[in-house]
Amino acid sequence: MTRVVVTGGSGKLGRAVVREFDAHGYDVVLLDRVPSPDKPEGVAFVRTDLTDYGQVLGAFIGLDDRYDTPVDAVVHLAAIPAPGLVPDVALITNNVKASINVFHAAKAAGIKNVVWASSETLLGIPMGEHQPPYLPVDEEFAVRPQSSYSLGKAVEEEMARHFTRWDPTLKMIGLRFSNVMDETDYPAYPWDEQPEAKIFNLWSYIDSRDGAQAVRKAVESDLTGFEAFIIASPDTVMTTPTIELVERFVPDIPRKSAIDGVSSLLSSDKARELIGYDPQYSWRDGR
Repeated sequence: MTRVVVTGGSGKLGRAVVREFDAHGYDVVLLDRVPSPDKPEGVAFVRTDLTDYGQVLGAFIGLDDRYDTPVDAVVHLAAIPAPGLVPDVALITNNVKASINVFHAAKAAGIKNVVWASSETLLGIPMGEHQPPYLPVDEEFAVRPQSSYSLGKAVEEEMARHFTRWDPTLKMIGLRFSNVMDETDYPAYPWDEQPEAKIFNLWSYIDSRDGAQAVRKAVESDLTGFEAFIIASPDTVMTTPTIELVERFVPDIPRKSAIDGVSSLLSSDKARELIGYDPQYSWRDGR
């Protein structure tokens, strides 16, 4: 049985990730400051301050009678999840410190498989002066962070590039998640009466269950080195055709390929090709 440590496993995406790994037979250890409200019975919870390197390293190398055999993979989701929740410097300090602790502790513990939550905000989102250079958006252009939150994600990706340069056998995958949603959010959908409210990320989202699938498949992939993948649902939060939204709100952004139906403007084609990402859920399922 493969042991996976999930940091931030008590959050919205984290709970889905923990359930996904547990359902697929993994030995899951949940690290967070607070317990999960719906943790599977067999999952160990360890209260951990990820800004304390000693605690992180200790959790990775063994916990008394909990486990004394190696951790096989780390999924790092813990973070202050959005701009504006705490002052800017406090946000980037917390998030980057937690990530550097996780990355270094994994290295010290000999863990070669690290997947973590990067963000769609590296893609020129929220829409503004530094909007994406073309649509649909992919991973082929340089990141353009616009907040302390997204700057922290850019720092994490740059750190991962160098960790994998130092050790070519290491795998570090940053998943650039779109806005994470679950079934409790979907009664508010669609957003056709307020399209302006969702232009900030081009009307995109990701169902937490599909996000969890992407995490598992990233962990299971045989890739090495650093990779970044956009993880978004294939549809938008709208019933309005996507091309109509583009022509109304962002007509000046060049179009790299055809935009059909209600397709997302955040392309997950790279994730489909390289890790087998195969989204199954949509807010439309219950309507």
